[in-house]
Amino acid sequence: MSAGSASFLEIQPSELAFPFELLKQSSCSMQLTNKTDHYVAFKVKTTNPKQYCVRPNIGVVLPGSTCDVTVMMQAQREAPPDMQCKDKFLVQSVAAENGATTQDINADMFNKVAGKVVEEFKLRVVYVPTTSSAIPEESEQGSSARPFAQENGIHNPTMPQPVSRSSAETAKERPSEASSMINKLAEEKRSAIQQNQKLRHELELLRKESGKSNGGFSLTFLAIVGLLGIIVGCILKKT
Repeated sequence: MSAGSASFLEIQPSELAFPFELLKQSSCSMQLTNKTDHYVAFKVKTTNPKQYCVRPNIGVVLPGSTCDVTVMMQAQREAPPDMQCKDKFLVQSVAAENGATTQDINADMFNKVAGKVVEEFKLRVVYVPTTSSAIPEESEQGSSARPFAQENGIHNPTMPQPVSRSSAETAKERPSEASSMINKLAEEKRSAIQQNQKLRHELELLRKESGKSNGGFSLTFLAIVGLLGIIVGCILKKT
């Protein structure tokens, strides 16, 4: 049954055209116009119910009024061959009692039995390519592969830069310099400790010899002790 020839509802358009873009939902609508003097119930069906969402998919169109039906198509991962879609929709309509509402609609109303007229209107699905979906895949890959920074006049950050290499070399050299400095300070500390121990030993010998000769500490001994203290203090400060 073609558009405009139904006695219950006039349905426009005659096909459902969806703007097609990969990984994006799209929608279109159709208008159901009741030009009769009685209530008309309708039901929308599709050959691919998992792919589409219809709102409302059932309803009642009052005399002389129009009902807008929105059909949402789920996002698709790939385009069909030659952009041809085999999905179809079917709009069934039947006379309803005056004052009928959506809650009064049931599946039995659309059963074809003797003495009941159930009109059916078929719509095919058409994909309308958008600018984005018309771009070849190779071009999309080439565009995505081009660095964003390069498009803005900035050098490609993935390319090695002289400054980056210099910074990397400097970063590698710093740990070795720090390690050498630590080893040098540790060696000086060990040397100072050994020198301190040696001075203490000599001081002890000197104290014993001085005690034997004079029976106590002499001024020379005290001067030597003070001098040794100053030398040891200077060595320890360096470490």
